[in-house]
Amino acid sequence: MKICMIVEGCYPYVVGGVSSWVHKFIQSFPKSEFVLLTIVSDRSISGKFLYQLPENVTEVHELYLQDVDWNRKGWHRARLSREEYRALRSLVMNQKVKWEVLFNLFQNSGISLDWLLMGQDFMNIVREYYDLLYSQQVFSDFLWTMRSLYLPLLFTLKMKIPKADLYHCVATGYAGVLGSMGKTLYGGRLLISEHGIYTREREEELLRADWVRGSFKSIWIEQFRKMSNLAYEKADLVTSLYGHARELQVELGCPMEKTIVTPNGIDVDSLGNLPDRTEEDEGRINIGAILRVTPIKDIKTMIQAFSFARERDSRLRLWIMGSWEEDETYAEECLEQTQALGLAEDVVFTGRINVRDYLGRMDMTILTSISEGQPLTILESFAAHKPVIATDVGNCHGLICGEKDDFGAAGIVTHIMNVDEIAQAMVDMARDSEMRRRMGENGYRRVASGYRIDQMRKAYWEIYKDFAESMRVAWEEEPSVKKNAEKG
Repeated sequence: MKICMIVEGCYPYVVGGVSSWVHKFIQSFPKSEFVLLTIVSDRSISGKFLYQLPENVTEVHELYLQDVDWNRKGWHRARLSREEYRALRSLVMNQKVKWEVLFNLFQNSGISLDWLLMGQDFMNIVREYYDLLYSQQVFSDFLWTMRSLYLPLLFTLKMKIPKADLYHCVATGYAGVLGSMGKTLYGGRLLISEHGIYTREREEELLRADWVRGSFKSIWIEQFRKMSNLAYEKADLVTSLYGHARELQVELGCPMEKTIVTPNGIDVDSLGNLPDRTEEDEGRINIGAILRVTPIKDIKTMIQAFSFARERDSRLRLWIMGSWEEDETYAEECLEQTQALGLAEDVVFTGRINVRDYLGRMDMTILTSISEGQPLTILESFAAHKPVIATDVGNCHGLICGEKDDFGAAGIVTHIMNVDEIAQAMVDMARDSEMRRRMGENGYRRVASGYRIDQMRKAYWEIYKDFAESMRVAWEEEPSVKKNAEKG
């Protein structure tokens, strides 16, 4: 079975999180051919992979959401056909969309995006939408906003999709559009695996964004919703990581009968026998934050809370471990914050690491994100018998407090951006070594019983097997798991 794995903004350009999941997932099915279709911002990062691709990845295709139209001379028809016009109008007006008409228009006609976005048909549609709902805005601003809004989607619709038996999207959004188009064009199956709820995550980002203002935020939010609705409509199966995420998918329009929960899984045994504490750690209480240094992880709140906790317990040291290349401006601001607070000696920025080299030295780990799915870093901490402090986002509460077991708390849950609560959690954990030990053991029992990579692989093995049988294509993978689960 040929599988087209479709990802956005992560693998293989970013380390950790969803990228790590995709890499290990592909390795878990070594007999299957994977074609990677990856969505990135622009051509500047083309081919800059941070992972060595597994041998069963046979092709890599890149879609650039910010690009130039290389087909400016390729289309000279004066206007869209009536059917094409209606399909585009329904898309802009948030009505029921005939996506098949749009797929055919952008895949087969050689249409120039410049011609379309600067042309009379698009102008008329936008003007109608403007007069109906947004006439209080300056029309020229509104028109250029709509052009910038639709250009990434139109590049997506023009992307040449590789033929595959199964399109496996690791999000809805632009990835979901590509998967839906692949299924429509080639008759394969469509599987959506959401680690976070894409629509909600984009909504949270937009509400906090400075680059889009006022009522334009609602237009962008609606754009992401209609793309996710397409993916939910076309999908054969939609997975989520935990029960509440599944409820959100249904609330956002995904039919319940299409949904299933498939928790994350890690190689628990690989995080045993870790390097222990060093002489440098004597007399210290180490707090480890294993993450990408980006705004969504809210490192600034973490540092501020640590400064308050450090005043109350001088043994504390914070280790911020992860890549900062994704948002270097934000990373510099975090560094400047530590210096302004007099924490240069007590906050360590390591950059990208091998988690095995550091996790054994930590007394606890921390996550202060404003949005998450089911964080692998929490599962990895549990596998290393380390308790966790985390904000109440995604499945963090369920992982720490338990959902289907009575093992007990494996850490402390706080509210988002609550500096006092986070600081108090650091202090409480630092001052009670027996609580740290007990919570670490509770976490280990939880991850070992329900979040092993072999359990995750078995769930997806069943899904892939069912798809292969329904399409009558060869499926040679074995359900056994250990030997190929993780290789670097």
